[in-house]
Amino acid sequence: MRRLLIVLAMFCMPITAGAVDGDNILQQVDRNLAPDSYEMYRKIINSQPDGTRKEFVLYTAKKGRENMVALFLSPASDEGRTTLRKGDNMWLYIPEVGKPLRITSMQSVVGGIFNNSDLMRIEYSTEYNVESAIESGDEILLKLSAKPNTAVAYDKLEMQVDKKTLLPTTINAYASSGMLIKTLSYSRVKDFGNGILRPSLLETTSPLYVGYKASIIFAEIKHKDFLDEVFSLNYMPRVKELR
Repeated sequence: MRRLLIVLAMFCMPITAGAVDGDNILQQVDRNLAPDSYEMYRKIINSQPDGTRKEFVLYTAKKGRENMVALFLSPASDEGRTTLRKGDNMWLYIPEVGKPLRITSMQSVVGGIFNNSDLMRIEYSTEYNVESAIESGDEILLKLSAKPNTAVAYDKLEMQVDKKTLLPTTINAYASSGMLIKTLSYSRVKDFGNGILRPSLLETTSPLYVGYKASIIFAEIKHKDFLDEVFSLNYMPRVKELR
């Protein structure tokens, strides 16, 4: 009888603040940010300490958890350039060069604080494992570590997730030494239609770039299916045909 009472008491115990399924939450964050396959238009703005700005407009297509391609629409000096990501591998196609060039996640095709990993992110759950998930007030703190043998720009992430919407609000990105590299802030939740309700603004600052700031404004995101050939080196000169 005593054993039965103990078992019943265990089932009746309240769920503690930390007893949340971090893996499931991170996967839902990915799905809430964008469909599994989509096309997107966005503007990237790099701001310098002296107030000068440089802007880029990109068309982006993504399929599944491995493939993404982006086409530069402006400025005129970058128009026609294309970036491709397949898993951990990334390339940049420059029309004047005529062939894809390998690039890394830590480099940046737009300069400024955003690196290629930020611009060509597939899904957080593809690159990171959840170390812990702690519920506190209206948010859930996910502590993430890079998956083994994954070429990522940050070794660890601390992601604050809104408990109601399951959308990220703030992400602190760290090096393996524990040094803070960057803070990314999501805001201005917008209804993009067809069930896509997500932040339309992503801003970032870095203690390594004092006075600099960068932001991404998401103008359009919608579900769209693509053929596998779209995400290949041979197709990079033809990405403009997708629009």
